Amino acid sequence: MNLQTQDATSTSVPSWTAEPVADEQLYRAGAYRLLATLLRDVPGRSVLDHVTELAAVEGQHDELAMAMSMLGLAARDSLPHHIDGEFNALFIGLGRGELVPYGSWYLTGFLNEKPLALLRDDLLALGYERTSSTNEPEDHIAALCEVMAMLISDDQPLQTQTDFFEAHMTNWADRFFDDLSQAKHAVFYRAVGRFGSAFMELERHYLAMKV
Repeated sequence: MNLQTQDATSTSVPSWTAEPVADEQLYRAGAYRLLATLLRDVPGRSVLDHVTELAAVEGQHDELAMAMSMLGLAARDSLPHHIDGEFNALFIGLGRGELVPYGSWYLTGFLNEKPLALLRDDLLALGYERTSSTNEPEDHIAALCEVMAMLISDDQPLQTQTDFFEAHMTNWADRFFDDLSQAKHAVFYRAVGRFGSAFMELERHYLAMKV
């Protein structure tokens, strides 16, 4: 699922931080990286320990703050092997999981359709390409979160970030996160879904206000 720039610069997802930061761009990139980390693969104990720190989030009692706190509590109370089974039931399954976390699926009902082709064109124009070590299509929700994190970290113009978000995420990511927050096989991942939904809502308002 990892992407790289065409000059082969490493873009592996760095560790995120739960500490408050002054720079709102670092906060946005960190939130996207956190979602990518949790949705790309089964999180290990070290990742869960970091997520647990979100349980102590203080401040305004808005939806995002509550979602962060709930995610931290879910990480604290979850065992890695339980999350492993949950992840497989949700995203892998026998044939397919309960959810299909790809943009093409949500937008057309099929995999590898036109939305993926359009995404690949835009990634190429931005200078990003899929690494040779992954077989996942680029329209996986985790990959799209990675791209947004890279656009922010690479200090791409807000208009570029907004164009990518509106073209490839805002038309389906909300539905995915809503589905995840209500999925039958989800326990820990219900909290991930709630956090994703709250962050997508904040991101939409932020980009609309800034551009």
